[in-house]
Amino acid sequence: MALYVYKFGGTSVGTVERIKAVAEKVKKSQDAGDQIVVVVSAMSGETNRLVGLAKEMQPQPTDRELDVLLSTGEQVTIALLSMALHNLGCEARSYTGAQVRILTDSAHTKARIREIDEANMRADLDAGRVVVVAGFQGVDEHGNITTLGRGGSDTTGVALAAALKADECHIYTDVDGVYTTDPRVVPKARRLDRITFEEMLEMASLGSKVLQIRSVEFAGKYNVKLRVLSSFMEGNGTLITYEESEMERALISGIAFNRDEAKLTLTGVPDLPGVASKILGPIAAENIEVDMIVQNISENGTTDFTFTVNRNDFTRAKNVLEGLRSELGGSTTLIGDNSIVKVSIVGVGMRSHAGIASTMFKTLADEGINIQMISTSEIKISVVVDEKYLELAVRSLHKAFGLDQD
Repeated sequence: MALYVYKFGGTSVGTVERIKAVAEKVKKSQDAGDQIVVVVSAMSGETNRLVGLAKEMQPQPTDRELDVLLSTGEQVTIALLSMALHNLGCEARSYTGAQVRILTDSAHTKARIREIDEANMRADLDAGRVVVVAGFQGVDEHGNITTLGRGGSDTTGVALAAALKADECHIYTDVDGVYTTDPRVVPKARRLDRITFEEMLEMASLGSKVLQIRSVEFAGKYNVKLRVLSSFMEGNGTLITYEESEMERALISGIAFNRDEAKLTLTGVPDLPGVASKILGPIAAENIEVDMIVQNISENGTTDFTFTVNRNDFTRAKNVLEGLRSELGGSTTLIGDNSIVKVSIVGVGMRSHAGIASTMFKTLADEGINIQMISTSEIKISVVVDEKYLELAVRSLHKAFGLDQD
């Protein structure tokens, strides 16, 4: 007998018909002898509707009350799915995050899970019931309802799988697995049979929207086997697990990209100790996350300092730097560009193969694509290019590294 945690996202439970289809899938698994815990999101569009209602009442809703409101979306889904299971003759019991006692810290709207009491779930599973749990939510030590942030149902699913020592955690979405890149950009993109936690972490952090990054971190930490599958078609999906020897043959597993990038450059900054701190300190104080950083030293005692931020933070970051220019002294000028993108290649095979970077750079050069910034880690290389070259860059790299379907 195997124990599985199934997580279904908002699209998968977006209508009554889809909830009934999920119930059929769950019953089929239980009839095969498996123990099943189901984690569900709110029905698609419901969270946005609730946020809209909140903002009609209060332009900046109180975080605690927002969590109380948003958690109701999943509560609707767990009740409806349990009813659908009952209708199929399948015993089921629904639980909110507080009822399971998914204990979190008190950071409303972005809480982190501390521990899970799995006793009630185990008792239900042993009694032959399907356990249906509301994703995205928990409760703090004071009894306040908390939520885990957008995409938090993925994290709930993985956390329950870790607590229950499940055989696998299945994340059901509207795609049938993890692809070498976005098939909408590269029609010849391939579905991967498996990918390592490290690679998936990089892909998620670099723009791949298949899984919430926190859920992958959690799965890696507790060695929870993750499988991404489609709610709407049969298939084996993509297994996310630890590196295995057979994976060493794959140089590059995928190509990720992020359109939400902007670049800021300060030129003519005096080349003195502490200049980076003087620039990035006020940026951090505004809660603006910085991604790639490049500092170039010139011959006349000045430096050019460039960094990237999320495009939504571009104007705020620019205003901060405008205020800093007089403090920095010299002939400092500010240049901003919010029409850039980041393209990245990811693969554990980089560890043991030379020439990956040169292949990437030559491929882009052959297409006339200028590289503005470069960032590397052990298993990824990222470049910043002009936004108009995004699709050309991704398609050419996908082909150059042999990722196209035959």
